[in-house]
Amino acid sequence: MIPYVRREKIMDELENKKIMYIEDFLKIFVGVSESTIRRDLKTLEDENYIVLLRGGAVKLKLDAYEIPVGTKKLLFKEDKEKIAKYAASLVEDEEVIYIDSGTTCSAMVKYIKAKGVRVVTSNIQVLNEINGNGIESCIIVGGEVNKSLDSISGPMTDASLRNMNFDRSFLGTSGFGLEVGINTPDFREASKKTIVNSNSNRCYVLADSSKFNKSTLCKAFELKECTLITNKQIPSFDGTVEYYVAE
Repeated sequence: MIPYVRREKIMDELENKKIMYIEDFLKIFVGVSESTIRRDLKTLEDENYIVLLRGGAVKLKLDAYEIPVGTKKLLFKEDKEKIAKYAASLVEDEEVIYIDSGTTCSAMVKYIKAKGVRVVTSNIQVLNEINGNGIESCIIVGGEVNKSLDSISGPMTDASLRNMNFDRSFLGTSGFGLEVGINTPDFREASKKTIVNSNSNRCYVLADSSKFNKSTLCKAFELKECTLITNKQIPSFDGTVEYYVAE
């Protein structure tokens, strides 16, 4: 296994378990030496993705806050691509859509096949994904740029979005569940999501199953107020929750 793939797997494991030990990784990577694992962990720490603790423990950096885009790109990539592709298939010709911040939301752009689509976004990454597909125009709302999230938010952003209406919106989230709703650690991101949800004919939230029942500081709205797109069946959901499974 090449080092990059091994480090990607380490990030996946940490996203699920939050804190792990070097001994745990030795069980996962059979035949890989402890010194190699330590080098991988040191590399991830130097890249500001993880924190090495005493006693051989490891955790994701900023796990109580919004995870930076650079870290998110390493997590659950296959699941996110499936969700993004499914979300893109819902877009119809000549619709006005909103695309939120987040790696899964930005990934859906390249899969849009509909023609004459107008995009409004607060996601800086979206510009990098538009490449000769059916998107007629793209509007980036003004506001304060959060470099770690590649996101635009704040009072100016909210003021712009309040005056816009969308056929469909596609939002990201840090956590979702019946009790925790759709949530994010950032007040500005939560405000933005609340406004967009209210101004959309259909609101979709794109979230892989690792975010199920994860709770962060700010609830933007209730889960039943949107349609969830995820990668696994969630048996505990009752008939009040509408969701699709991207397979």
